[in-house]
Parts: sequence; structure tokens; C-alpha cells
Amino acid sequence: MNAGNMDIQINVEQGSIQEIEADTIILNLFEGVKEPGGATGAVDKDLDGAITELIANGDFSGKASEIAVIYPRGAISARRVILVGLGKRDEFDLETVRKAAAFAIKRARDQNAKNVATIVHGGSVSGIDIADAAQATVEGSILALYRYRAKKQKDEPDQKIHSLNIVEFDNKKLPDIKTGVKTAKAVTSGVYLARDLVNLPPNIATPTKMASVAGEIAEEYGMKLTVGDREWADEHQMGAFLAVAKGAGEPPKFIVLEHKENHDDLDTLVLVGKGITFDTGGISIKPTAGMGNMKSDMAGAAAVIGTMLTVGMLDLPLHIIGIAPCTENMPDANAYRPADVITASNGKTIEIVSTDAEGRMVLADGLVFAGGYEPQVVIDLATLTGSCVIALGKGIAAGLFSNENKLRDRLVSSSKATHERVWTMPLWDDYKKKIKSDVADMKNGGGRYGGVGASAIFLKEFTNYPWAHLDIAGMALTDKESDYIPSGGTGFGVRLLVDFLRNW
Repeated sequence: MNAGNMDIQINVEQGSIQEIEADTIILNLFEGVKEPGGATGAVDKDLDGAITELIANGDFSGKASEIAVIYPRGAISARRVILVGLGKRDEFDLETVRKAAAFAIKRARDQNAKNVATIVHGGSVSGIDIADAAQATVEGSILALYRYRAKKQKDEPDQKIHSLNIVEFDNKKLPDIKTGVKTAKAVTSGVYLARDLVNLPPNIATPTKMASVAGEIAEEYGMKLTVGDREWADEHQMGAFLAVAKGAGEPPKFIVLEHKENHDDLDTLVLVGKGITFDTGGISIKPTAGMGNMKSDMAGAAAVIGTMLTVGMLDLPLHIIGIAPCTENMPDANAYRPADVITASNGKTIEIVSTDAEGRMVLADGLVFAGGYEPQVVIDLATLTGSCVIALGKGIAAGLFSNENKLRDRLVSSSKATHERVWTMPLWDDYKKKIKSDVADMKNGGGRYGGVGASAIFLKEFTNYPWAHLDIAGMALTDKESDYIPSGGTGFGVRLLVDFLRNW
């Protein structure tokens, strides 16, 4: 696997879009507009009013993500013009841009387009930064085109777009557009990588494979890489991580990627991702139905590794550490058991009430290890609880817990900007009663009616710094395509974290 590899060329060109060499051009229109202006108006003129005629006849209204296709018949060089609606101007935002770009590019792909040119959606809207609009246009387009390249004996027909040109007539806007496009390339590369890792079968996406991908990133972008094995974890007294790994046939890997390690003048931020590459539940085994989806239980680690790829591509001026404790959770004669008492690397003891509450165990030692960097902030991501999915809904939002309001507010802000939605959940000390143990410092589960809060309060016991926990259980995998998210791994968290880091 080439980390974040995308089979599409993305370029920025100055000129009139109707004169660009492309088989398909994409234009836009706001709802309620009767006479198009700008690039859309210029093309309309060359097409002898074809777009105006569509509007006048009621065949196109400009509603959000509405699509129309016009065939120029030689009036311009492109074989087809795709018109996408942007909805009402007063409701327009960057998420509208992403969705419009996604719907338009998917229509182009479905009509077997190979070389596509598009204007920046929202590039002339007051209050919308042109670089942000360009970034959103490319993100929506590229993320919508993602397809997992499954290993099959027979190749599928080539129905992919080879190039996407972002076209702008005003030469003064080009530098900002290029900045936005550069950011989008890096962000989408990180998302592609996270999606690929989640979509890979669990016999391929093993802890060893996760470490190998991290190694590619480290080599390409000059990051420090640490891959701890069982012996290394034992030396670091990672009893919680090793307990989960006891039953694993695949060797566990505690992966650490460090960006700008020797820059003491930079703020230190740590990202920790749960990396259970397959979760059977262990001795507390899960039902057979749906167990195959547990290949996605490493989506937190995938998001962290994907984010580190983007960090390297953008060369962010921060000291950033990505930690991914990776192991399988399997039942065998060596596996840890309910009623075991485990000692984590900070000396705290844990009574095991369920071996299926393994994610918080590997995160516990990950969070303790993060503290060794004396960070300004630590954020963890994990497909941690079904309770969070029940509370917030599948595919709706991740649960956000934080011990610092400023950190919480920054993540909420990035959530709004990227539309990778989070919802603030309570981190009350009352939840400690749910994990109180008679034989250890705490239990690793809070029972049926305390699942979400108990898991977060458990993790808090392993932090001594500003910290946020994102429960992404409902966001990592989807069985239905929507907007710019195809079925399968979503890559949730990469865009959120990158926006947070860029705005730090």
C-alpha cells in the first residue's frame, strides 16, 4: 500500500473554463437566479443561452445538489457541461460546497468522464475565504471518488476520472486557490489512507501492517518511528495493553510516530488511536452476526495514522505525536479473563468485568505514554462503545468528552468547519461509582446503563493533562453511500484533527 495514494491528478489553471481542455466542465448556480453570471454566465453565452433556457423552463432551479447535464454539440470544446445547484445563498457554507462538488463529480464519473474541469464553488461569495472554498471543492470531489481497491481475480471496468482541473479566470485569486488545493490534497490523502486501513480485511490489516504503513510515513516525511513489541511493552510496564494482546496470534505493535521531535520551541500535541485490528470480544465473545464489522475496531488508529500522513505533507509547525496501540482481541488459552486484575503502566489496577471492553485497556497505556511528552493537549479517538451509537445515532456524531473547556470548544469549532460532527457529553465524577471495584482501583466496565460515561471516566484515570476523548463508534463504518462518503470505512476524524491542528 502506498500511503494515501490517489489515482487522480489535481491541477490549478488560470483562464476561461470553456476554453480549458477537458471532456467535462462543472459549473454552479444559486437557487432563485434567473440570469447566470460569472463563469456560468460566460458559458451560457457561448451555449446561446442554454442554461438560461433550462431555468426559464423550470428544468433547473439551483436547489442544493440539484444536477443538470448540457451537451454543447461543439459550441465549446468540452463534451458535456454539468450544472450543480448551490441552494439558497443565505444558507450557503463550506459543507454545501463539499456536497455540490461531490454530486457533480459523481455524475461526471457515472458518465465516464476522464478529464474534468471545475470552478471553485462559492469562490465569489461574501464571507467565504477563497482558499477555504477551493479546499472544500477539492475535498468534496476527491473524497466522493474514493473506491476501495479490492483484491479480485478479474479487474473491474475502468470508470475513474484521471484529472481534475480547478479553473479561475482572476489571476489574483490563484495563489489562495493553490493554497487551498494543496491543503485539500494532503487532507484527502490522509482520509484515503484511513479508509483503506479500515476497509482492508483483518488478515491483511494486522498490527504488523499498521506498523509498516507508519514506517512508510516516517521514512517519507522524516518522522521518528517507534514500534514496540511485547518485550518493549513489558519494559514499559504496559499491563493493560499486554493483557488484551495475550490471546492474540498476531504480534502486537505499539506504534509511535513523532513529527518534529527535536523542536523544543514548538507546542506538543499528542493523538492516540485505538488499534484493535480485529475484535472477537475475547473470552466475552461477541455474537457471530456482524462480527465481521469488527475489522473496523482500529478506526481510531487509522485516523491517527492518516492524520500523521497529512501532518507530514503539510509540514505543520507543531511537535505532533501519533500513538496507535495495535493488537487483536482474541480468545485462546492465554487470553485475559473476566475477574482478572491487571496493572496499567501508571500503577493503577483494573478489575476485568468484560474482555470485550478492551479498547479502553489499550488506550489506558497509550494515554499514560502520551503524558511522558509533557503535552499541551492529548486527543484520543476510539470506536469505544455501542452505547454512544445508541445515544447519538449511527452516522450522526461522535461523542466528545473533555476535562478542559477550551479544548472542548476548539474541537467543536473544528467539527463545525469540517462537518465531522461531535456532540459534547458529560464527564461527571458520578460515573466513577459505575466502575468502583472491591478488588482493584476500578473496573473496566460500568454496566448496561453507564456505558458511555463510564468508559470516559475510566480513561480520565490515565490522564494528567488537557485531554479530550472522541467516541467514534457510530462514525467509522457505513453500509450506505452518502454525499462524499462511500460505503465502508469513512476516515472519520482525519479532517477534524487536521483542522484542529492547523488552527492551533
